[in-house]
Amino acid sequence: MSDELVRFSVAVPESLLERFDRLVAKRGAPNNRSEAVRDLIRFALERDECEDPDAQVMATLTIVYDHHTNDLKDRLDGIQHSNFENVVSTLHVHLDHHTCLETIILKGSMGVVKDISDQILGMKGVKTGGLTCTTIGNDPACIHQQGSGPVHSHDVCR
Repeated sequence: MSDELVRFSVAVPESLLERFDRLVAKRGAPNNRSEAVRDLIRFALERDECEDPDAQVMATLTIVYDHHTNDLKDRLDGIQHSNFENVVSTLHVHLDHHTCLETIILKGSMGVVKDISDQILGMKGVKTGGLTCTTIGNDPACIHQQGSGPVHSHDVCR
């Protein structure tokens, strides 16, 4: 597959193009319509790849919850400990006396990551949350356990 640039035309309503140009302008001088369109294409392809339950992904699950809800913190910890091979790290932030924000970094197949996410998002006391994923390919060197595996350059990991 060649990385040679190919030109193509796109017809859009003028008002949509004006809005798009304002978005491109916000990005600064080095950005232009072509780069913005390339970014949108890459984003759409990434989202499509993350739909495959077998895709290897890295993901962030961010939740906001009331830590006073029954045994919620214990249940959250239980799910994370039960899936320790998929949980890379967590960040816990106290928003106020009752509310916490937690970001959980997950890795593994999209199917497993989605299942863990659904379990957590469905818990009583979790007010809101969302999962953001990126594929990492199927190269085993890209999905090694944290702190183990061969030393390698991450430029091969898409």
